[in-house]
Amino acid sequence: MTTQLIITALLIGLSAGVLSGLVGVGGGIIMVPALIFFMNYTQHQAQGTSLAVLTLPVVILASLYYYQQCQKLGTPIDLKIVGLLAGGFIIGGFFGSKIALAINQDMLKKIFAMVLFYTALKMMGWDATIVRWVKGVF
Repeated sequence: MTTQLIITALLIGLSAGVLSGLVGVGGGIIMVPALIFFMNYTQHQAQGTSLAVLTLPVVILASLYYYQQCQKLGTPIDLKIVGLLAGGFIIGGFFGSKIALAINQDMLKKIFAMVLFYTALKMMGWDATIVRWVKGVF
């Protein structure tokens, strides 16, 4: 492994970790595109790597900190919901990976991009503006 590869991987991981702790994202939104653009991974390879990183307890410190702080603020994290979400995530991740591997890479990239694009529009509140604009055109 070259020094450049090690530094690139560490910077991608650091960026994903900071954003994960900051706003709850990192794996799919940061790590997958970074692995594709900076390390020339395929879409399938990048998604699999991102998921593999999540299997390790990489976010345990951030999760514990949020848990403690939310407890102090009187808005505790409901561990029952965490368990239910985790169960759904495990099952969904398994079937999602089977579907992703059955789709060709170009189509998978387009699906991935559309999910990111839709998420960005929704988070910015621009979805309502676009709907109003489209209604005005027609």
